[in-house]
Amino acid sequence: MGNKPTTTSSRGKRPAEQIEQASPPAQQDPQYKAGAEGTLLQAILDNAPLGIWFLGIDGRLQFVNSTFCNAVGISEERFLSAHHYVEVLPQEISANCIRSDEECMAQSAPHISQEWLPFVDGKPHLLEITKFKVLNVDGTPRGLIGLAADITERKRDEERLRLTARVFENTLDGITIADKDGNILEVNEAFSRITGYTHDEVLGRNPRFLQSGRQDGYFYKEMWSAIAENGYWRGEIWNRRKDGELLAELLTITAVSDETGVVTNYVGISSDITLLKQHEKQLEHIAHYDALTNVPNRVLLADRLRQALAHSKREGSLLAVCYLDLDGFKLVNDTMGHEAGDTVLIEVTRRIKETIRGDDTVARLGGDEFAVLLLGLRAAEECASSLNRLLDAICHPIEIEGKLFEVSASIGVALYPGDEADADALLRHADQAMYSAKQAGKNRYHLYDAENDQRARSHHEFLKRLALALVRKEFVLYFQPKVEMSSLRVVGAEALIRWNHPERGLLVPAEFLPAIEGSMLEIELGDWVVATALAQLEQWHQSGLPIELSINISARHLQAVDFAWKLKRRVLRHPGVPAGNLQIEVLETTALEDIPKVSETIERCRRVGVSFALDDFGTGYSSLSYLGRLPVDTLKIDQSFICDMLHVKGNRAIVQGVIALAQAFERNTVAEGIENEDLFRALREMGCEYGQGYGIGYPMPAEELPAWLERWNRAPFR
Repeated sequence: MGNKPTTTSSRGKRPAEQIEQASPPAQQDPQYKAGAEGTLLQAILDNAPLGIWFLGIDGRLQFVNSTFCNAVGISEERFLSAHHYVEVLPQEISANCIRSDEECMAQSAPHISQEWLPFVDGKPHLLEITKFKVLNVDGTPRGLIGLAADITERKRDEERLRLTARVFENTLDGITIADKDGNILEVNEAFSRITGYTHDEVLGRNPRFLQSGRQDGYFYKEMWSAIAENGYWRGEIWNRRKDGELLAELLTITAVSDETGVVTNYVGISSDITLLKQHEKQLEHIAHYDALTNVPNRVLLADRLRQALAHSKREGSLLAVCYLDLDGFKLVNDTMGHEAGDTVLIEVTRRIKETIRGDDTVARLGGDEFAVLLLGLRAAEECASSLNRLLDAICHPIEIEGKLFEVSASIGVALYPGDEADADALLRHADQAMYSAKQAGKNRYHLYDAENDQRARSHHEFLKRLALALVRKEFVLYFQPKVEMSSLRVVGAEALIRWNHPERGLLVPAEFLPAIEGSMLEIELGDWVVATALAQLEQWHQSGLPIELSINISARHLQAVDFAWKLKRRVLRHPGVPAGNLQIEVLETTALEDIPKVSETIERCRRVGVSFALDDFGTGYSSLSYLGRLPVDTLKIDQSFICDMLHVKGNRAIVQGVIALAQAFERNTVAEGIENEDLFRALREMGCEYGQGYGIGYPMPAEELPAWLERWNRAPFR
């Protein structure tokens, strides 16, 4: 409450004079003078930082100072003219004021209480009110004096201090307070929990006793330089707990300065991140090492290869980048299962590690493919010797469940600096050389031939152009009708991809699909076919054309681990497509590669309403023995048997046998390559259910299908 100048009462006398004249002359202090000294006393009371008032025993105020009046916004005149002071105070505090007055008059000691009172600033203020009785000479009560001190800020400071203390003790972060020399003055409970040291064990000690030795002197020098320059430092630090275990902390050290800028204290706040660092280490290992063999994976190999190149340049030595693929591994997997295959991979890895030197690197790239980096070679002959030792170590028989299996390796090698290339190109060249080793008879190595690089580059450029075509939406689907032989009714169509090349025109699959085999583009293009076919199928059904649609899926695409999951998601995006109206055609040779895996994928897809057809049936030779194990709905008789079956008895017998086999296994049959009406009638008489071919209809854009359908319904063969 601010100091205000004194004012004169409307009654012409100051309240101090009223108190004086209200007293009997015999009771007045003989030293009291009503002149200048009275005026001085009045000024002192009015300018006191406390609210001061005198209350008579009749409940009327006889004096109130300006400090109190100005603070509460009630004039002195209103206070003194009221029959009782509570008449001018807020009603909500009146009862408390009267009660405290009564308690004060009833006791000999001063009465102290706290009250919230609204001030003229519009905010409630907490007042500490001290009241004490004033007695006449004869001991009878004359009234009471009240003193009010505004303790609002003090209370807030106390609350802040209490809150700070609660935070200090209850925070999960460890807090250390040290003096200007770094000696510990105080720590909280979290510090003790994190470090294992009690409060008393650390007081007066310098925190350097926690150091683990993981960071050198330069680290701490830089840390304190940052604190001196910026006033704080934040970073990760390795300390040691009381039990000796390493402790990783995220630590912030802040310098605390006085008003002159001199550092008086340091405050450290630390979080225990030991588990986080352990988890990061685990994740880093998972990200850089093969889970099965525990050797570097492709990611870490790339880093090791860059380091090896730098070392080779610096030392002027040879670097051999070797790409290994196991021969005969698929036989182990197919006959003994994946667990046996894993055993082979682990054993081969062990043999490679034992054969190469400590500075060399072996990495597993995936499946049965490995890479080996041979560093510090002085001559090509040294590389040849190492490769021969590798081949010899790998080809020794491996015993699995009492049986001996032999695997070997085909190794492709790219030498640096003989092969002037970057890290990625070296690995790619070694991969290309590995295929040459396989073609040459396996269990051997082959050095990369730079003359073949141009063909590889051309293939790479063509792949890039195909990827660009997918982005530019240059691919389209054409649709070849499929009819029911007995009724001539159009039941569906097969979607066939075309490349609408800007310069070369419309290209058929044979001109571009072989180039993408084994690449990621093969799967990306397959995903595009699925999405486009479903959209077209839904559009046909919504426009009143309820036909089925079949699409072709490559072996690599079908065997992708997420194929069924992605297909389900795409089917759900097209609720207008009835279940069973999308069919996937799989090459017979693809299905025979891994029957258990292919069968599982087919079953998962069938659960979302997608049927399957075995394409080019009859070309796989061993298909008859596996037919019962493949959950396909339809057999498509390869057109190589259809086209001349009217003239070649053997082909006619094969076709008749396939139809009979399909009927026995309750499968539908579709004949491909029906070129004329004679073939159509012959196949129908043999019991073939569905057919397609140029004699029925050529592949056509979607927008042409309705017009063709109208012509077919009028005159099926013309």
